[in-house]
Amino acid sequence: MSTENEGNEDTAAPSVPSVPSAPPVPAAAPEGTPQVGPSMREATPPGPVDAPTVQVPAAPHQDGPGPSYTQYDQQAHQPPSPPQQPPAASEAWPPPPPAVPSYADGGGTAVWGAPAPAAAEPARKPRAGGLVAAVVVAALAAGGVGGALGFWAADSNDGSSPGSTTVAAPNSPKDFKRDAGTVAGVAAKALPSVVTIDAQSGDGEGGSGTGFVYDQEGHILTNNHVVASAADSGQLTATFSDGRKYDAEVVGRAEGYDVAVLKLKKAPDGLTPLPLGDSEKVAVGDSTIAIGAPFGLSNTVTTGIISAKNRPVASGDGSSNSNSYMSALQTDASINPGNSGGPLLDAGGAVIGINSAIQSTSGGGAGQSQAGSIGLGFAIPVNQAKNVAEQLIKTGEPVYPVIGATVTMEEKTGGAAISDQGAAGTPAVTPNGPADKAGLKAGDVITKFNDTVVESGPTLIGEIWTHKPGDKVTLTYERDGRTATAEVVLGERKGDS
Repeated sequence: MSTENEGNEDTAAPSVPSVPSAPPVPAAAPEGTPQVGPSMREATPPGPVDAPTVQVPAAPHQDGPGPSYTQYDQQAHQPPSPPQQPPAASEAWPPPPPAVPSYADGGGTAVWGAPAPAAAEPARKPRAGGLVAAVVVAALAAGGVGGALGFWAADSNDGSSPGSTTVAAPNSPKDFKRDAGTVAGVAAKALPSVVTIDAQSGDGEGGSGTGFVYDQEGHILTNNHVVASAADSGQLTATFSDGRKYDAEVVGRAEGYDVAVLKLKKAPDGLTPLPLGDSEKVAVGDSTIAIGAPFGLSNTVTTGIISAKNRPVASGDGSSNSNSYMSALQTDASINPGNSGGPLLDAGGAVIGINSAIQSTSGGGAGQSQAGSIGLGFAIPVNQAKNVAEQLIKTGEPVYPVIGATVTMEEKTGGAAISDQGAAGTPAVTPNGPADKAGLKAGDVITKFNDTVVESGPTLIGEIWTHKPGDKVTLTYERDGRTATAEVVLGERKGDS
């Protein structure tokens, strides 16, 4: 959020008349002229603050020039000198005020805050604009009262009065309540259900990530790469925002999806799961809130928007040859190493994704490196994560939908090309598998998955894995320069290979 000061630009200092050779004698004020109190120069109020937009972490606040403070005439309370005869008109300085102000007869400029003279107008029906006009008048009146009170407070604090002019707010900040729809309100409600995960492997190495309460039984949903190092022979702990720490164990994990489920040992009563949203209904431009522990800084809240949907992402943790594929939600909310596994919330506080990967300028790819956020973060859609979590809780083993064909991972094939052969010399199209039954062959280039354009092999895998085994999908493919479509019923593969 940037703050701009307005009203201070091109403000020229008032011209000062030349000083006479001898101090002039004040002219006698006309009878009935009110006495003026101590002189003061009005400070220029700061300009309005721009409303925060929903975008990348806000730009750092830039302070404008400070206001010019009120100055007081130290001789303000000296008794006035007795009236004297003014000098000749050519030498009079300053000139005596007119007996009648120029604005008394409607000419000149009206005094700020003074009520405008009533103008004779023909009677007309009241309009809705009258309410607005009344509000404006009330605001001007309130401004005048505030100025008077401010002057009185400053004048009374000239050393003659021991009283303080400090005015206390009726409530202290800890009593302020944030509305449910604000970022502060969403964060306050979600933070107690988010945990910082510490994973220590058997050889003493480890790291930290994030997870969140999935159900009241104590299951925690997070990324596989957060817990992989400690899954077999290590130690896992989950720390809540209030400092409570619990040991945890792995219930199941899926490398391909980059999803894992933990369970708290001796889970406390009264756990509050985060509500799950619908990632299919998310729209580009929707507000997002990310919670995590970037670089170990637990309970960090950042905001942004959904920058794109169905973004094909292949990510890895750098410690193995296994990659994860997702049709990701892209967000510009600040996400860094340590945010992994944390919730990506919508404006209402519902989970729409699991923060999983970032684009790194140093690593050259999407994944968890020690680079900072550049506004390109990727989250696993919660609909997919929920399906995986339920399978892991039920059986401890992931299940992947497949088409029964091996595709190349090249990026410039104009689609997902079916390879000439599969792994270890096996057929590229599994005999009697889903693709074989649909008539697909080696060399076919799949260009669309249902209505989604397929640009490469990772794009196709990410789209397939948003479905379940048994779902019927439509594949558009090219063969020998011709385009055709095929209906495919997805098969299944159990476990990580």
